[in-house]
Amino acid sequence: MRIGLVGKPNVGKSTSFSALTETPVEIANYPFTTIDPNVGVAWLPLREPCACSDLRERREAEGRLEKTSIEDTRNGSICSPNSGTCRGHTRLVPVTMIDVAGLVPGAHKGRGRGNQFLSDLARCDALIQVVDASGSTDIEGNPVGSGGPNPLEEYQFLIAELDAWIGGILSNGWERGARRVQAEGERGLTDFILGRLTGIGATERHVSVGITAVNTDNPDAGMPWTWNEKEIISLASAIRTQLFPIFIAANKADKSHPDSWKDLSQVISSSGGVVVPTSAEAELALRRASSAGLIENTPGDFEFEITEMGEKNMSEKQKIALESISSSLGEWEGGGLLGLLGEVVFGVLGMRVAYPVQDETHWADGDGKTLPDAILVPSGTTAKGLAYYVHSDLGDGFIRAVDGRTGRAIGAEYEIIDRDVIRIHSKN
Repeated sequence: MRIGLVGKPNVGKSTSFSALTETPVEIANYPFTTIDPNVGVAWLPLREPCACSDLRERREAEGRLEKTSIEDTRNGSICSPNSGTCRGHTRLVPVTMIDVAGLVPGAHKGRGRGNQFLSDLARCDALIQVVDASGSTDIEGNPVGSGGPNPLEEYQFLIAELDAWIGGILSNGWERGARRVQAEGERGLTDFILGRLTGIGATERHVSVGITAVNTDNPDAGMPWTWNEKEIISLASAIRTQLFPIFIAANKADKSHPDSWKDLSQVISSSGGVVVPTSAEAELALRRASSAGLIENTPGDFEFEITEMGEKNMSEKQKIALESISSSLGEWEGGGLLGLLGEVVFGVLGMRVAYPVQDETHWADGDGKTLPDAILVPSGTTAKGLAYYVHSDLGDGFIRAVDGRTGRAIGAEYEIIDRDVIRIHSKN
């Protein structure tokens, strides 16, 4: 899973990236601080308790495990994650984040980072657009103090560039594609569009949605070989909507009025998207304090406790500043950057978590580690599909799977549900 952070230059994308991934990157108040895309991992809390909570409950009921004590530093968690952590049955799973260079007007024609910027987005499952809710930068990211574009204008600018980029790919050779339509009918049109857009992840479903949108929005469009720029952009826009769902982080919200993103919220919510206000700088400050051991803070939660180290090493001024940051972030709905990322991953993309194991009785791997892996899979993933997510050899040699909760054998076409514990039997 790859989520792209996009937007015009100098809106706080790199700061947001660092706050989400705790990866140090160059952050500066000028356009194109980011040239090549930064790639990092955000540790996202699962919305439901880790499966180890059920295992603990079962073992306690059987008298094989004492109840959690106040001395337990993991607050009851008993799993052994290969990656991420689990504390208080809050399991963190990895999501790959891509921080892409800023987009400027005319990018689809090669301006700024141009088509390289757009190509960097091609493998993303969804996009989070970071907008400047304070209006302190112009459309090219230059500081202006105030009076810059509002968040809705920034959003419209982004989708216009994306639509023009995809439209340009389609326009190149459209006459040749139109001849195929005359010879092969709608199948020829579908194959032509797929051939042009496979590189950015388009499928036959995306193409079908796009063609339907053209006919709906432009009832007088006529046959495809007569389509002009208007119809092609309409096609591109419909395909882009399916390929790159866009969600909004209204950054610098602490320096703006809540009404500044109201119009954008209405537009985004009407298409099933989400707008979440935040201050990336404030979130980054909390993450850095937590990483330094000065505070104890669960990712996605703005409340914290000052540690013994923090009491010794922070001044009263620093403690008050962190308390102020926590209070400000907590006033906004949506849970900040991690809350937005969670809504994208679990709410809109509908990802589910599965726990593959080698021992369905003890929910462990071959080394006896309890629930070592928590894997995010799309809704509709089958047991055999899960095997491929674990390792291609397991998928190729798939025989059957076993439900760790019931002990029952399940077939290749069984659809994974959230929090499934699954053992995979394979020839390989």
